[in-house]
Amino acid sequence: MYAKSMLKTEANLSTENNSFHDTPTLMVGGNYIKEAKDSAKSTCLIFSPKERDTVGTLSTYLKYFSEHEVNLLHIESRSSHRQTDVYEFMVECAPGGNLGTVIEKLRGQCSYLSVISRNHKDNLGTVPWFPRRIRDLDKFANQILSYGSELDSDHPGFTDPVYRQRRKYFADLAFHYKHGQPIPRVEYTEEEIATWGEVFRNLTKLYPKYACKEHNHVFPLLIENCGYREDNIPQLEDISNFLKDSTGFTLRPVAGLLSSRDFLAGLAFRVFHSTQYIRHSSKPLYTPEPDVCHEVLGHVPLFADPSFAQFCQVVGLASLGAPDEYIEKLATCFWFTVEYGMCRQDGELKAYGAGLLSSFGELEYCLTDKPELRPFEPAETALQKYPITEYQPVYYVAENFEDAKQKMIKFAESIPRKFGVRYDPYTQSMNIIDSKHQIEDLVYNVNQEVQILMDALRKLKS
Repeated sequence: MYAKSMLKTEANLSTENNSFHDTPTLMVGGNYIKEAKDSAKSTCLIFSPKERDTVGTLSTYLKYFSEHEVNLLHIESRSSHRQTDVYEFMVECAPGGNLGTVIEKLRGQCSYLSVISRNHKDNLGTVPWFPRRIRDLDKFANQILSYGSELDSDHPGFTDPVYRQRRKYFADLAFHYKHGQPIPRVEYTEEEIATWGEVFRNLTKLYPKYACKEHNHVFPLLIENCGYREDNIPQLEDISNFLKDSTGFTLRPVAGLLSSRDFLAGLAFRVFHSTQYIRHSSKPLYTPEPDVCHEVLGHVPLFADPSFAQFCQVVGLASLGAPDEYIEKLATCFWFTVEYGMCRQDGELKAYGAGLLSSFGELEYCLTDKPELRPFEPAETALQKYPITEYQPVYYVAENFEDAKQKMIKFAESIPRKFGVRYDPYTQSMNIIDSKHQIEDLVYNVNQEVQILMDALRKLKS
């Protein structure tokens, strides 16, 4: 199930008719997006043989796939984290053939078998597919939910062929991007810079009064290090490098709207999928979809804050392999925190959600007495319905990011999964924790970290 609303949406006030507008789709001009052949419907099998490693072990198991006409897209092996002196194999299977029979044979022959599939509603005992390495984000980066050859008819740029061609240019950049490459630099036009400048001026006037202290602390650093200026649209590559140095977060350009599951999976790796185009110049204070103003003014500053970065990663980790109904709940929590969250600081209400910090109108509105305020409790917040075409009638208030993170960790414990997940920052990969051996290794590593901390504490005391 895909979330019904857009995760990265923006709420802005139209100065023409004094009404709020938004749309749950991202349309981009040009027929340039094609469905990927690899991971959209493929199934990944991860298995370990019962016997200790011998020459030709893998070939024995590969015969099952050949016999039952299952084509393989990718094969790899590595040392198992679950047993010593045993290899673990991962094969990615294309749709077709008698995969069910292959899986049943592997169950009888292997000491470990995990089935991860996009088509997780089959009868193969699968869990929803999720990336295991950061480069796996390439597999779904172009699995766009909403796109087309034209903008919506009510889009400000619908009748502007120059703008539509420009949107195609930005989408092509993102479509061809692969992990590890520098984010393409854009030479923005004078018109685009002027649009940015008006948004920048209006919002920066409000930040000292309405934005949370973490946002206001980071913003001058972005001016100093990333070229945030009224007359300059900052480059995603510069921002991404700054965030990586600050919290390990990075940006990745995206050509359109991802599913909630895929978008949240990126957060698990501390990757934020960001648009790079800008709204139409005819309505600089209004956009029907997230644009570079929303991303770099609303989202980016808080990704440089360690506590907030951890909170976002916790939401992402909770989504990996989660059932569809929980993806919708996590997406709703994301909406009421990362997009439209508020917090209390020094006895005052402040905004930290990007939808608020990038919206001239709603940033002022959220601190009036018109909306209803409720404490952030994930189990309750996850069930709240919300509009996407008007200002939010309800906002959820967090005491602080650390409190919100602990509540999300507790909520994640309620998600029915038969395994745990842990991000390894050294290899930028996701460990599936489902064996006693893995847990013992992790406890040993944690004990080593504690010893380092205790040693540092003793030195401080002396």
